Amino acid sequence: MGLPRADIGVFGGSGFYRFLSSPELVTVQTPFGAPSAPVAVGELGGRPVAFLPRHGVDHEHPAHKVNYRANLWALRRLGVRRVLAPCSVGSLRPDLKPGDFVICDQLVDRTRGRGDTYFDGPVLNCITFADPYCPELRAVVAEAAAAAGIVAHPAGTVVVIQGPRFSTRAESRWFSAMGWDVVNMTQYPECVLARELGICYSGVALVTDYDVGLAGVEGIEAVTMGTVLRVLAENVEKVQGLLARVIPAVAMEPSCSCADGAVDPGGRG
Repeated sequence: MGLPRADIGVFGGSGFYRFLSSPELVTVQTPFGAPSAPVAVGELGGRPVAFLPRHGVDHEHPAHKVNYRANLWALRRLGVRRVLAPCSVGSLRPDLKPGDFVICDQLVDRTRGRGDTYFDGPVLNCITFADPYCPELRAVVAEAAAAAGIVAHPAGTVVVIQGPRFSTRAESRWFSAMGWDVVNMTQYPECVLARELGICYSGVALVTDYDVGLAGVEGIEAVTMGTVLRVLAENVEKVQGLLARVIPAVAMEPSCSCADGAVDPGGRG
């Protein structure tokens, strides 16, 4: 029996481990090992969707240990060409408030040692990554958020740190001074691996906290995991509702350049 097919993939982030109603759970083999969990395949808004919690169903994979290459490869094997990637972010600006969304258009990589390419050889390539996020998907997310009355900032730069620890005060102040907007632990290499596979990718970033560099500004307190989990729990339904609006509105065929230079996984793995 062949694998089921899906047009759109969704990664679940911290606090977001289930999404589709009565999905088929699919185990996908990849050349890079096992994905974080079986892929849940179902339908939403008339579109076949594949859902994968990047941290596993019990949050057993911390950000620096997630098998990003296997996760993206598994979705591509199922036919996914568009990925929506909810994630939690810390704010580096006082005006980006917990509960807001940021539809990032740029990222800065501050991770280390992660498997972040499919071009290790013998297949070699250098892809264009000047604009990491798909402009078409970003526009659809922005329109859906506006229609739902959700505060969603239409652009922003995310700096991706190694984790699992949060930033020091000095690091956080540096990030803010550089003009970066939010901080996260998972957008890289997820975003670049999607590009290497020709998958359009849009982060859907939920602000869960103010990063520690803003502590003391207007009564802002230092971030704790408890704060992050509380805001996630309060907003997970809002994230799911936004995705339910976005998915039916995504064009069947992309007209962007995200697939240029991509590797084809074909039947391998």
